[in-house]
Amino acid sequence: MTKKNLPMFLCCLPLLAISFAAAGAQKSEPRRPVHTYSIVARDAETGELGVAVQSHWFSVGSGVLWAEPGIGAVATQSFLEPSYGPLGLALMRAGKSAEQSLDALLAADEHADVRQVGMVDAEGTVANHTGRNAIIEHCDASGTGYTVQANLMWKPTVCSAMQSAYERAEGDLADRLMAALEAAQGEGGDIRGRQSAALLVVGGDASEPAWGGRIVDLRVEDHAEPLVELRRLLTVARAYRLMNEGDEHMTNGNVEKASAAYSAAAKLVPDNHETLFWHAVTLASAGREDEAMPLFAEAFRRWPLWRDLVERLPASGLLPDDPALMRRIVAAH
Repeated sequence: MTKKNLPMFLCCLPLLAISFAAAGAQKSEPRRPVHTYSIVARDAETGELGVAVQSHWFSVGSGVLWAEPGIGAVATQSFLEPSYGPLGLALMRAGKSAEQSLDALLAADEHADVRQVGMVDAEGTVANHTGRNAIIEHCDASGTGYTVQANLMWKPTVCSAMQSAYERAEGDLADRLMAALEAAQGEGGDIRGRQSAALLVVGGDASEPAWGGRIVDLRVEDHAEPLVELRRLLTVARAYRLMNEGDEHMTNGNVEKASAAYSAAAKLVPDNHETLFWHAVTLASAGREDEAMPLFAEAFRRWPLWRDLVERLPASGLLPDDPALMRRIVAAH
């Protein structure tokens, strides 16, 4: 795309978005300096779109990460201009590629020389930009369906390490994004150290409502070991997703699948007493009381207030209104 045809291209945006972009471009100074490393990617098999980041900056995920189901993902960093996120997604939603979207936004930005941006669209097309005045060591690199970018790094090898780790990693998109972040930290990461990290993965269905389609949405705002904590939170998130699946199976009357989902959740987070409790409730409500009682007993041991809660559940239809069953559950030990 040439600068000659950019104005015609930009006219497809809503007027509000154009005004927003123009306002951002006219600021006299760049935005706050969120120097960091990040990755954006699309999973070719599932269509999932994701973006992940770590930095020595408080709450890095609040401004850097942007993604929309079935549309694209954006990481905007260095001297941060957050409008690259929503406007980049708006352009991709209008049918423009990641490259076209990034070119248009850069053309309207007086401070493109200090920006660093990575984008991926729903087709897996990627684009990145590192301004000439981004703080060294800086780098960016891309491969099939992904791009990595970094600035203010200790070593210049961060991007190549992220590439190798992402391409070698197994598991779902969240696992592979985490592997890239961990590889960057293994190369020394941010020269200032580490403070916060974030991970966002959305689905591939563009028809999802604004509140839907988020598969993983995690932030570590301030932590001595943000990637260690982010990895822990990802495990907890997977467990609660399994619990949600269990709830859906119960709603559909499939007790076997519900029980299997709750059991899998408990294995991921063995110290979490809530997984035990709701698994027990599921079994008891399906008439499988003998299987439920040991789970109730262990949940009560870990958190005694579950005994008080369980007596409230018949009124919500979550357990049978059976006094004998209530007495047996409460007495479980």
